[in-house]
Amino acid sequence: MASLSKAHLQRQAEQLVDFVNKSPSPFHAVDVCRNWLRGAQFTELKERQSWKGAIKPNGKYFFTRNGSSIVAFAVGGQFRPGNGVSIVAAHTDSPCFKLKPVSKKTSYGFLQVGVQVYGGGLWHTWFDRDLSVAGRVMIRDRSGGYAQRLVSIDEPIMRIPSLAIHLDRGVADGFKYNKEVHLTPILATVSKAMNGDASADSKDSKENKDSDGTPHHPVLLKRIAKELNVNVADISDFELCLYDTQKAVIGGICEEFIYSARLDNLNSSYCAMEGLINSLGDKKSFEEDTNIRMVALFDNEEVGSTSAYGANSSLIESALRRIQASSADGDSPTAFEESIANSFMISSDVTHAIHPNYSEKHEANHRPELQKGPSIKVNANQRYATTSVTSTILKDIAKRNGIPLQEFVVRNDSPCGSTIGPMLSAQLGLRTIDIGNPLLSMHSIREVCGADDVGLSVKLFEHFFTEFAALDAKISVD
Repeated sequence: MASLSKAHLQRQAEQLVDFVNKSPSPFHAVDVCRNWLRGAQFTELKERQSWKGAIKPNGKYFFTRNGSSIVAFAVGGQFRPGNGVSIVAAHTDSPCFKLKPVSKKTSYGFLQVGVQVYGGGLWHTWFDRDLSVAGRVMIRDRSGGYAQRLVSIDEPIMRIPSLAIHLDRGVADGFKYNKEVHLTPILATVSKAMNGDASADSKDSKENKDSDGTPHHPVLLKRIAKELNVNVADISDFELCLYDTQKAVIGGICEEFIYSARLDNLNSSYCAMEGLINSLGDKKSFEEDTNIRMVALFDNEEVGSTSAYGANSSLIESALRRIQASSADGDSPTAFEESIANSFMISSDVTHAIHPNYSEKHEANHRPELQKGPSIKVNANQRYATTSVTSTILKDIAKRNGIPLQEFVVRNDSPCGSTIGPMLSAQLGLRTIDIGNPLLSMHSIREVCGADDVGLSVKLFEHFFTEFAALDAKISVD
């Protein structure tokens, strides 16, 4: 294992826990990253404005798209148009429930909230949890304009109760549920809500709208407005997701695990951003770097990435083209194409750790363990983008810095998930490797990762940013 101090590993684990707790939605995750970058003296750029002449060697920059995706980059002191970009890419979203445009439901004395399933979650784990809402709210101001505000209600205000075993004796043979009917959270009782809100529905019906025609329960809108210190009438629209109010913690009798929601993939998002910022602490290395160091965190990976702010969009290509074009002497017509050939991307997304109770689910020689470092992911059918060239590069960096790596291959008789790696690699012709920290309970409302693996990944990314350009000069593959 890398000769990293216990203090470093502990600090990184604690900082990941803090990051997850502050990021109940992708909007919050991006906002936390934005504040980190500002604190590290990064300059914010706007996509709708010209970047011409704004990007210079030794400069640090970032921009966001939709408030749920973020790209940060630092321009090496010796960078010239056509030079490479050292990239770590991850995603900000996780499987969850999102409120429907008309969320108001009333059934048998209960106020309920209509939700959509987002991604492929282990939805049975959401039963009997203390839930709340977080996300983005569009607020109308006095001048007639609109502004984005982030909201996160800390208190548990919703719950999806399971059915008592006495009413479902067959549950012992398999827990079955209908995603449209049985995953509808309870918000309040009609009678209690009426005490504070005369517009609450008093009918035992299953209709989606009350007589007042509002799409959401007034008691919910009032709670959101109170959190934002605005009037309900100022709320134009929102994008809210449900989240578990139980905080992420470091656990296990030896305090070696992290129990948390959204580790897929805030784990990688944290490690990438921390690795980038830490790599700039070596000022001499940064001043001598011929590459750009970049982190790209995308939204919507869990639903295929095909959105204006997902990996299957123009976001990363647009950024790379604009960076090349905006350089002070960027007059080469093929600077972008040259840069792609000189670039390298680490696609970082969590991988499946060996489960002691289901060990047969893993291929015998590829069983990543918690606390033994990140895992390189390989798939012959291109579900992962790793090649012998890209794995050689990362293994070299890891070995020289004492960072352990594992390898993961799915069984031939098991389906294989994918990542943003193959997508971006194919779109751009970019050398790519897929890696990730091992995880138990992936897509559960509570996941588990190794505490030390966080610090190991941060160090791996830090050394990747500082060492890749020099190493790449020694690689001869066309």
